[in-house]
Amino acid sequence: MLSAVIPVYNERESLPVLHAELRDVASAAGYELECIFVDDGSTDGSWQTILALCQQDARTRGIRFRHNRGKAAALAAGFAVATGQIVATLDADLQDNPHELPHLLEALDSGADLVVGWKKVRHDPWHKVIPSRVFNALVGWVTGVRLHDVNCGLKLMRRDVIDAVPLYGELHRFVPILAASRGFRVGEVVVEHRPRRFGHSKYGMRRFLKGLFDLATVKFVTTYGERPQHLFGTAGLVAATIGIALLAWSRLAARDLWAGVDLRDLLGLALLLFGAQLFITGMVAELVVAGLRGRRRTRRAALDFVVETTFDEPELTGEDAAHQPDSSRRLRDSHVERMNVP
Repeated sequence: MLSAVIPVYNERESLPVLHAELRDVASAAGYELECIFVDDGSTDGSWQTILALCQQDARTRGIRFRHNRGKAAALAAGFAVATGQIVATLDADLQDNPHELPHLLEALDSGADLVVGWKKVRHDPWHKVIPSRVFNALVGWVTGVRLHDVNCGLKLMRRDVIDAVPLYGELHRFVPILAASRGFRVGEVVVEHRPRRFGHSKYGMRRFLKGLFDLATVKFVTTYGERPQHLFGTAGLVAATIGIALLAWSRLAARDLWAGVDLRDLLGLALLLFGAQLFITGMVAELVVAGLRGRRRTRRAALDFVVETTFDEPELTGEDAAHQPDSSRRLRDSHVERMNVP
């Protein structure tokens, strides 16, 4: 059972072609396929196309957001309802070739937990290709996980990976990095990248600046996420030590403990206070991490932004129901529109 999660944002023309290709690949390879299209607030009629596909194929599901929430939220919502033990992600613009899925499955069978596509030959304009290569090199240098195309939309992963990797903000770019930090085996396979047939790219140059901020977040989370005091405490200790040294130097140079205050005194005192603040920040961060460890969080919280689905949400029982967020319960409330398609 393979679940394909496909975020959609204004890709109406591509969807029937992509759906047909996915069905052909599944039929030729002999495995059962579940398609989950997540409409991320499209305004071009993509949802109506998804509904039509759901009517044609009982193994196709649709999720619709009230408004555009971003690719990470769309993937998280799709992951939350996927039933397959193997989950694939593809972009909806047809540039990811579904016929590459068997090759990714072979790599998964060889021992990998997550396989990323590598668009070795890209059919994108130069102003997207060059920054992307620079960014991939920077990610490899900062994180130590060296992949040629870390943000390739075509990925294949085991369910254990999506259960362990949190998705929020725009961290979908770093799923392989987050997976590797949790001990999963990450591989890559050269895949075909096709020219865009319909519409235009939804990503601009701003995403690279955002990617740098997200890279800093990922580095912090993967390195110090479980021990924030190691970072804040160390930085605070260094700052406080320099501050004390400056104060001592100033007093010794003045040869009088109560001599007038100079710049070294002010700078030393500022560094001492800054070091104390960093240490306290580290302690607060440790308390937050400890609190999060004690709470069981669920991917169903990703369904916060769903306004409509083509299937009924399953009721949770036992411990899962006890820990289910109120936000996901609202999905079944009467004020949320629901459309069930056979």
